[in-house]
Amino acid sequence: MKKIRVVVVDDSALVRSLLAEIINRQRDMECVGVANDPLVAREIIRELNPDVITLDVEMPRMDGLDFLGRLMRLRPMPVLMISTLTERGAEVTMKALELGAIDFVAKPRIGLAEGIKELADQIVEKIRVAASAHVKRALPQPAPARAAGSPEAAGVAPPPAKLLGRVSTEKLICIGSSTGGTEAVKEILMRMPADAPGILVTQHMPPGFTTSFAARLNGLCQITVKEAEDRERILPGHAYIAPGGRHLRIDRSGANYIAIVEDGEPVNRHKPSVDVLFHSCAQVVGPNAFGIMLTGMGNDGAKAMREMKDAGSYNYVQNEATCVVFGMPREAIAHGAADEVLPLLEIAPALLSRLRSGGGDRYRV
Repeated sequence: MKKIRVVVVDDSALVRSLLAEIINRQRDMECVGVANDPLVAREIIRELNPDVITLDVEMPRMDGLDFLGRLMRLRPMPVLMISTLTERGAEVTMKALELGAIDFVAKPRIGLAEGIKELADQIVEKIRVAASAHVKRALPQPAPARAAGSPEAAGVAPPPAKLLGRVSTEKLICIGSSTGGTEAVKEILMRMPADAPGILVTQHMPPGFTTSFAARLNGLCQITVKEAEDRERILPGHAYIAPGGRHLRIDRSGANYIAIVEDGEPVNRHKPSVDVLFHSCAQVVGPNAFGIMLTGMGNDGAKAMREMKDAGSYNYVQNEATCVVFGMPREAIAHGAADEVLPLLEIAPALLSRLRSGGGDRYRV
């Protein structure tokens, strides 16, 4: 069996040693090189041509983000970021994902050695996912949509979307995503007009990172994007991100939809779980719902998305060619949950067209 060849880039000798040990314990991977800064890493990458790189966010001599940006422009390859669980670390991690990193692992600020060991299973699983991910060359980053309506082009923010007009406030949009999903969610939300139906998003992400994720999206989108708060009313023109480490579901309070944010056991090994959100959407929203399944590993959300469809929702699933990882979309399709399977950039226009033609009433071809 061909092993996944990994290069570890970290300025901490302890972290390099721990990561190399964890990787070399696996039958299907090996650490073929380590580097204490990006300049050394650059030469090792040229020489060894690894399958995956683990990269510390904050590095000496060259910032980790600068290195990642150059790497993804000149020699795109799977990168797993090793981030510090701080507010600054979360902001930098969001930028790294925009630049093309596949995923990240949040290392603790204290108890580093024990923390890394406890994260061993997560680290090797994410390396495996990264090794099979679709990596694309990095493009220039978009300017905030609120700044100006510049012409749409690759890497440029889309112009402000035309308002929908009269759409029933009963309509809701539910989105599920995982690996590669932060950028996919951004592409959907940036194309939503200011009067779009309420949107709920479950993106697999640990505590401490969804605040930065929501803030970055809010600065790019015409709609308001925020972390969901327990029992707040779900409003049109707003998107609500499931807080890391908490489940998000929908309920009713009188005539209003409300967000329920709660603790609980992981579902499909995830918290937040897409299944939790989609199951509540099927029960509470039914035929007034639109489901969107985006890139991600595993099967979280597939069964509940089929429940949504059986309850009358209309569902969009991202196609394989535009996914970083096709696991969750593939499972949704296999469960018969998809009404349309589309490239990422066609999902929002298709949804808006459906909303404009009769306010989103369901029909099938």
